[in-house]
Amino acid sequence: MTTSPTVNDPAWSELAQRALACCADLAACTEVPGQITRTFLSAPMHGAHARLDVWAADLGLDTQVDAAGNWRATRRSPRPDARTLVIGSHLDTVPNAGAYDGVLGVVLGLSLLEALRATPLPYHVEVVGFSEEEGVRFGVPFIGSRALIGTADGLLQVTDAQGKTVAQAITDYGLDVGTLGDAQLSGDVLGYLELHIEQGPVLEAEARPLGLVEAIAGQSRLSLTFTGKANHAGTTPMRLRRDALTGASAFVLAAETLAQNTPGLVATVGSLIVLPGAGNVIPGEVQLTLDLRHAQDEVRREALARLLAQAGQIAEERGLSWTSELRMEELATPMNPALTALLEQALRAEGHSAAAVVSGAGHDAMLLGQVWPAAMLFLRSPGGLSHHPDEAVLLPDVEAALQVGTRFLRLLAEEAR
Repeated sequence: MTTSPTVNDPAWSELAQRALACCADLAACTEVPGQITRTFLSAPMHGAHARLDVWAADLGLDTQVDAAGNWRATRRSPRPDARTLVIGSHLDTVPNAGAYDGVLGVVLGLSLLEALRATPLPYHVEVVGFSEEEGVRFGVPFIGSRALIGTADGLLQVTDAQGKTVAQAITDYGLDVGTLGDAQLSGDVLGYLELHIEQGPVLEAEARPLGLVEAIAGQSRLSLTFTGKANHAGTTPMRLRRDALTGASAFVLAAETLAQNTPGLVATVGSLIVLPGAGNVIPGEVQLTLDLRHAQDEVRREALARLLAQAGQIAEERGLSWTSELRMEELATPMNPALTALLEQALRAEGHSAAAVVSGAGHDAMLLGQVWPAAMLFLRSPGGLSHHPDEAVLLPDVEAALQVGTRFLRLLAEEAR
């Protein structure tokens, strides 16, 4: 493709098909045959990088893998002193994943440069395939994007399930951990654009192929433990029990009720460990997780305070003790107004609704958006399904995203000039 296709040009479909074929090709890079599982700096990531190198070389891009394992491809502007626009998403996956979460955004970055192959741009473009967004291997998300903004050094001694440190994983992959500081993006950054599947049902319910992201919800993740007294299930009267599971259950329902009555709040208890875990023993201890999200940090924090107060009340009423530990907190990240306005203009120009949506899922834009201007575009997820082998995307939606993304880059070029 030597020139940008026009609306209804079959070249859009051809380019969208190439993007989806690339995603399918990358899906073959997996740690588990028959599944898509590709964790941070695992061996199959070499194959993913090599496949992307082929397309990047055809576009004449400079490529490298930095010390954090991020795959980076750069198109230089004719203006040496130009600012840099970053387009990216992540290449790692959850276990038994779908083919598009993260990966599609990286591939679409290359697709946009393909569409604008013959068009000079007044800014550099760097397409980044982040090495770690999901947090599967080391329990810490966003290692790749943290490296790009210069905040990954403190994670080098974090260990995985085998006791291997992040530093050792970097070395084992064939990278020089001593050059991690060089992964930080230098120069004047114009902004960050991320295209991503929605991973939820809103766009499909509204019959919209694309969505303009106005903010990424902030997150609080906690571990809680309710402790009572294990005892015989047959001989201990109900009035004399100190059942940790019934207390934990009351807390789970309290979290659900609060979220149902607080617009925009989502609360999830995704894991329960019941001890001692025998059918004829009253549970003496329950360990659980809480995931709380909202686009406004003050709402999320107020909800968390109310839930912790309820945990204390539940424990007191039931003769239990309890503890909580904050495991992670990510601030809500509003998208940059100026870049979002350009993306809205591009959507409307291509005949799409520009109604805004909030991302309940975390993305690399959460980290980069705290340092540089960021914008996000969602593609509809059929069935609202993600983190699942049946995750899908529609070819016409990919075409639409390419059309909108290309127009956005042109609008940005007009402003940059």
